[in-house]
Amino acid sequence: MPHATDAEEKQPFLVNLQDEEDERSHNLQNPSHLNSKSQQHHINIGSHGNGNGEVNGGLVSSNTNGGGSGGSPSSIEQMRTARSLYVMKLLSALFYAVASFLITVVNKVVLTSYKFPSFQFLALGQVFATVFVLFFAKQLRLVSFPSLGKDSFRKIFPLPLLFIGNAMTGLGGTKTLSLPMFTALRRFSILMTMLCERYILGVRPSMPVQVSVYTMIGGAIIASSNDLAFSVEGYTLVMLNNMFTAANGVYIKKKLDSKEFGKYGLMFYNAFFMAVPAFLFAYIGGEIHKGLEYDGWGDTAFVTNFLISCFMGFILNASVVLCTQYNSALTTTIIGCLKNISVTYLGMFIGGDYVFHWGNFIGINISVFGSLLYTYVTFKRPSNGNNK
Repeated sequence: MPHATDAEEKQPFLVNLQDEEDERSHNLQNPSHLNSKSQQHHINIGSHGNGNGEVNGGLVSSNTNGGGSGGSPSSIEQMRTARSLYVMKLLSALFYAVASFLITVVNKVVLTSYKFPSFQFLALGQVFATVFVLFFAKQLRLVSFPSLGKDSFRKIFPLPLLFIGNAMTGLGGTKTLSLPMFTALRRFSILMTMLCERYILGVRPSMPVQVSVYTMIGGAIIASSNDLAFSVEGYTLVMLNNMFTAANGVYIKKKLDSKEFGKYGLMFYNAFFMAVPAFLFAYIGGEIHKGLEYDGWGDTAFVTNFLISCFMGFILNASVVLCTQYNSALTTTIIGCLKNISVTYLGMFIGGDYVFHWGNFIGINISVFGSLLYTYVTFKRPSNGNNK
């Protein structure tokens, strides 16, 4: 029979088992602690010792097999949840990077290679594609989101304005600048997003994240100062696009956290509330007429690329919302730099509007290095969930 002091010495293990539930959220954010959690002490009723750490009398046994069946169910579940979350962070980021890369290239082909005259007309195509796809998907019960209500616009504002502003200025910048310079200047949206997160969401980035962001900005400044194809219109559109991107990403994160619409509701009502106003604005400005009068509508290749661009607008919106949901607004903004690495160098050959200069080329490469540095800092291990 065990001594009283033995029972008193084992009592803390009961407390630890109770504390596991209280520490659940902490462990999800710090998966590295879970390895030690799996080495649990269990209460085991028995009558004989077995040489595996049991106390004489068989009241308490110690199992130190770190990944074995002796780990507590809650600890194993926490490890699985943390791993699943980390996988979703990576997959959503990869999804956004691929979607952003593809739409940038196809937009460049439509607007520059085919010389389509109106980026606003193309933006409208992407807006209406998002509305139609999500509307019919809801009718087929493939997705679900709240029905339209009297206060829907108030709840989602100002996202619709940011959404359409982001789409139109982005397409305008793509049309008027070479892809390498467009992607380099787009990195200013990273700094703007970091500032918006700080003052709107109260998120303070870590020092490694700040260093990588400043590296990207420094490279963009060097590249822009040596841009031989400088365009006032292009630079203005891109900087406006940066502002819309930063505000749009931060407010998407804020609305997702409120859980009023869900990710599909945000996408649908963003496009729905701005579809008619954007159409009227483009019609009054003559953009609808310019788009319809384009003489390439009989070209099957052009029409195919135009429709792909419209559908990719929906795919891009979905990837942005998913990436922001599982990561952060800053990570969503910067993850575009993964695809921008390919776009930057591919863009030197697509469109035929890049003018080579060593200073510009070096600045672009410095900015690319900053992108890679941020990617490493953010995704190097699951326990870095706070370094967004």
